[in-house]
Amino acid sequence: MMTKTWDLRNQLQTEQGQRALNEISDIYHAGGLVAIPTETVYGLGANACDDQAVRRIYEAKGRPSDNPLIIHIHDKSQLNDFVASYSKEVEQLMDAFWPGPISFILPLKPGYLCERVSGGLDSIAVRMPSHPIGRAILKYTNLPIAAPSANISGRPSPTTFSHVFNDMDGRVEGIVNGDQSEEGLESTVLDCTQYPYRIARPGAITEEMIDSVLPGSVDHDAQLNTEKPIAPGMKYKHYSPQTPVAMLTSLTQAISEDKDWSHTLFAVPATLQAYLPKDAIYRELAKDVTDLKSANHMLYQILHELDTDESIEQGYIYRFELTDESTAFLNRLEKATGNQQIGADQL
Repeated sequence: MMTKTWDLRNQLQTEQGQRALNEISDIYHAGGLVAIPTETVYGLGANACDDQAVRRIYEAKGRPSDNPLIIHIHDKSQLNDFVASYSKEVEQLMDAFWPGPISFILPLKPGYLCERVSGGLDSIAVRMPSHPIGRAILKYTNLPIAAPSANISGRPSPTTFSHVFNDMDGRVEGIVNGDQSEEGLESTVLDCTQYPYRIARPGAITEEMIDSVLPGSVDHDAQLNTEKPIAPGMKYKHYSPQTPVAMLTSLTQAISEDKDWSHTLFAVPATLQAYLPKDAIYRELAKDVTDLKSANHMLYQILHELDTDESIEQGYIYRFELTDESTAFLNRLEKATGNQQIGADQL
């Protein structure tokens, strides 16, 4: 299959951009797959009403079909087609955080979306992205678009056009270039099918942020059943690079220079670089130990480098202290490393 690409950076208002939007819309309406940028990660999109199109998403990703997909919309009115109901409180959260990096799990109204997108559940996850190119495509197409991350399942999620192209060239009809994703981690998923709500997957919208809008609305101690996934990323192995990688803890003193570190990558905050061996490969994960926004933005970039740079034999990524803000980062890092931790004093 030939994969067409479009660079829509600074092109949405041009004749070329309008032509591209028309071509992308035609592909979606014909049952094709197009990967699009969002503020979280790039998504592999298909018409959520078309069973064969959605089946092709699972095939392109090599993903089990019992893993539910998130539906992407451009306008809240689209919910009337496939959501059975939602409360005033949920609408309050939508108004506070949409467009943005949060998905809501809501009761499914059957008969509009194809059955495959829900993974056999009676609920559906839905979000409204804020990325201007992604939103323009959703608005022009005017379809509910099912879009998991645009990568081969089990690999790190893509935050750049090149990440998507490396995984999906020849597997999909098209890929849209929209620069690097701003957030860098997948959306928060909030299960609103019961109250108090449960965070099914942590992301940029944190429990504290939700609580600031609706105090006491999130069940802090909820234990989710990963054998029956209600949100993407709950059941199957995700985010792992092929190069061995571990979490680095206790970086409070210099690491010994007594061995060859030239094939080892350390991703740590800039304020801790001085503790690293001089011959090691250094990547700035964040400015300092409180800079989680940069860490979220950089994590998948670093995991992709571990996958593609054959000179790197081992990776170590700094483990931030657990806070409300670091929850999403640590969730993805623990998956990527298989929760392997090593203290800097043990190296």
